[in-house]
Amino acid sequence: MSDKAVAITTGEPAGIGPEIAVRAALAYAGPTALLGDAGLLQSVAHRIGLPWPLPASVSILHEPLAQQVTPGRPSSANARYVLRLIDRAVLGCRRGEFAAIATAPLQKSAINEAGIAFSGHTEYLAQATGAARVVMMLVGGGLRVALATTHLPLAQVPGAISRESLGATLTVLDRELRDRFAIARPRIAVAGLNPHAGESGFLGREEIEVIGPAVEAARCEGMDVDGPWPADSLFVPARASQFDAILAMYHDQGLAPLKYASFGRGINVTLGLPLVRTSVDHGIALDLAGTGTADPGSMLEAIELAARLASNLASPAVTQAPRAHRSRG
Repeated sequence: MSDKAVAITTGEPAGIGPEIAVRAALAYAGPTALLGDAGLLQSVAHRIGLPWPLPASVSILHEPLAQQVTPGRPSSANARYVLRLIDRAVLGCRRGEFAAIATAPLQKSAINEAGIAFSGHTEYLAQATGAARVVMMLVGGGLRVALATTHLPLAQVPGAISRESLGATLTVLDRELRDRFAIARPRIAVAGLNPHAGESGFLGREEIEVIGPAVEAARCEGMDVDGPWPADSLFVPARASQFDAILAMYHDQGLAPLKYASFGRGINVTLGLPLVRTSVDHGIALDLAGTGTADPGSMLEAIELAARLASNLASPAVTQAPRAHRSRG
């Protein structure tokens, strides 16, 4: 693991982010840097019976709140505070100050209510780093599930999928599985968009006209890609275990089965950035904020994976886990 700290953004201050960030930083074996309002973090630590000051392995990078916080009640007044935490973490990674970033959850609506167009961490980080193509992937429950589209209304998904966009996504996914996850030749399954993967065109033609050709083009470029598969059978463990990652066409198609398999221990990874970023698989849990009962498991998993991925990039050691022979029959 790197000697550099993993930067932890503490997210929406009225949610569980500050609590799970402090708990996870204390549980993590390596150095961390908590980004947030120092007074808020101190009050959280006192409320849940944690020691203060924190040990030397956990540093605090103070960013002042715009408005005092009431647990469970997000305020748009703190929207820019939340974004400053992300900006500071990105700056630190690009300067070589941090090994990676692990982000606590935030409240998108509070940011939008402040008049700031914001659709999610993934899109914000892409813009902040100038990344040409980013891919959202969740890891957990024995699965790696990447998304062809992210935070879109379902009605907009078909129009957002093209041969070109799928090809670019598969290129990023294949490269990052090699470089960050140290898999020599990743095996990627691609889900169909329609029920039964379109049923030979009777339930939709996206598989024939868009997804299938994108898969074939990826194969021609040397990638080990298979599909389109019917999504309702692709996530069955016996089939999913044959692949290193699955590319789902839209958010809930991929994340519903993954969260069923791993909730509380899943990790969100943003692929395609010039830095390592991971996050939790859950939201801000306003009903738990201030109660001291939030589970930091996913946050700890995110920190640990961020450190491993950063280490792989620094010292690549390619591995290839065995998989059973697959057949589409």
